Amino acid sequence: MAIKEDDPRRFLHPDTIARISRLDLRARQVVEGFISGMHRSPFFGHSVEFVQHRDYSPGDDIRHLDWKVWSKTDKYYIKQYEEETNLRSHLVVDVSNSMHYGRNAKGRLNKYNYGCTIAACLAYMLLRQQDSVGLMTFDQDVRQVVPPRSQHNHIDAVIQALHVSRPRDKTNIEKILKRVAENAPGRGLIVVISDLLVEREPLFRGLEMLRHGRHDVLVFHVMDEEELTFPFAGTTRFEGMEEIEQVLCDPRALRDGYLEALQEYLVEVRRGCARKGIDYQLVHTREYLDAVLSKFLHHRMAMFKASAKIG
Repeated sequence: MAIKEDDPRRFLHPDTIARISRLDLRARQVVEGFISGMHRSPFFGHSVEFVQHRDYSPGDDIRHLDWKVWSKTDKYYIKQYEEETNLRSHLVVDVSNSMHYGRNAKGRLNKYNYGCTIAACLAYMLLRQQDSVGLMTFDQDVRQVVPPRSQHNHIDAVIQALHVSRPRDKTNIEKILKRVAENAPGRGLIVVISDLLVEREPLFRGLEMLRHGRHDVLVFHVMDEEELTFPFAGTTRFEGMEEIEQVLCDPRALRDGYLEALQEYLVEVRRGCARKGIDYQLVHTREYLDAVLSKFLHHRMAMFKASAKIG
């Protein structure tokens, strides 16, 4: 079905996103299109915490008068509040060689560009809410670090770090997640964006470190459609991006075994995340980006409801 020109979802179509060359423009178009398509704002206002009372003085805002205290004492007292620290979030983006896979052509983004677009969109949404956003890009080692900030123009630093973090080397996921855990003080939100082409046990150990710090953890598992469907036919030469250099074979003889192993791997990762209380979503590079934003929004709503019950 064709998307109308005045439909905000036109910004979310993969073909449209792929035609926008600048990452910052892609992020802004996606987020603005997503928000304008909502019937109501998906964001929550700032929360405040009651600290103490003080005597009322002429000119004070009477909305802050504590009428319960007045009913018992017949005296006017003003409630004083301390604004709570906004959400501190860290975006952890895989820029290893395997993320370079995919046809980065018209109508398509490879995994690296798709993952960076997810990160930029989330950063843009968080900064609109005046939450603080930090970024770490990684492969074998940490490549770029942007400390958390909440100023709206902080998006420029995030975009620049994503732009210069070109895919290279393979992934050392446990080492990276350990560093994230050590450098993320206090409870916060950690979003991991990766193709997760790693050994599962080191991955789970790394995620466990994040959960041990009482962080809310979201994992966006980015895969290319060809990796999920293995559509190849005829003699094909596969070139390794991190380890094996080249393999020449008939993919039809491998397809069933590949898809079976892939499903076992996906089930293991999904169940492993569920056991550790980690929000996991598999996304592929032809999906609408509003699905990613909706998943993030639903998680934030769940966090808000949980904190409201505690309060």
